[in-house]
Amino acid sequence: MDKIKLIKPTAEYADDIMKYRQELMDFDDSMDGCGNLRQCSSAEEWIRGIEMLNYEETCPKDKVTSDTYIAVRLVDNKIVGIIDFRHHIDHPVLGVWGGHIGYSVRPSERRQGYATEMLRQNLQNCKNHGLEKVMVTCNSDNVPSEKIIITNGGEFEKEVSVDDKRIKRYWIQL
Repeated sequence: MDKIKLIKPTAEYADDIMKYRQELMDFDDSMDGCGNLRQCSSAEEWIRGIEMLNYEETCPKDKVTSDTYIAVRLVDNKIVGIIDFRHHIDHPVLGVWGGHIGYSVRPSERRQGYATEMLRQNLQNCKNHGLEKVMVTCNSDNVPSEKIIITNGGEFEKEVSVDDKRIKRYWIQL
């Protein structure tokens, strides 16, 4: 795995953000950690929307404050993943099965260790924000994601059922 860094999305990455979006859509894949990227017609629209989530004053009432990062591979400046960090989970969905962190990796970049490193780096962001533990979840049949969570210190709490899906809840002490 090449080294990556998590950075806030900027217009400099607009073209690659939209290519990332298209690749996930072509694979009919979830866009976990990407907010409303699927619905956005431009990277600039998406960036404006996720920036509103950074602060209580601008965060829509049905959302929680959060930070979203793109994982950029240093060697070629390409986005390999997107990860978010929700400042709290005092929300009907997040508190049950959404958790503090959501992430996705570009299908063409999977199985190289990027998600594990993205989560590791983002846990430091959570710690810097003052959290002592975070909930991270995955579908019960998503073995790769489960391994990523466990590698980063995830301790299994329980399974919950959501719309006929089984979701595993893990807690990571920071």
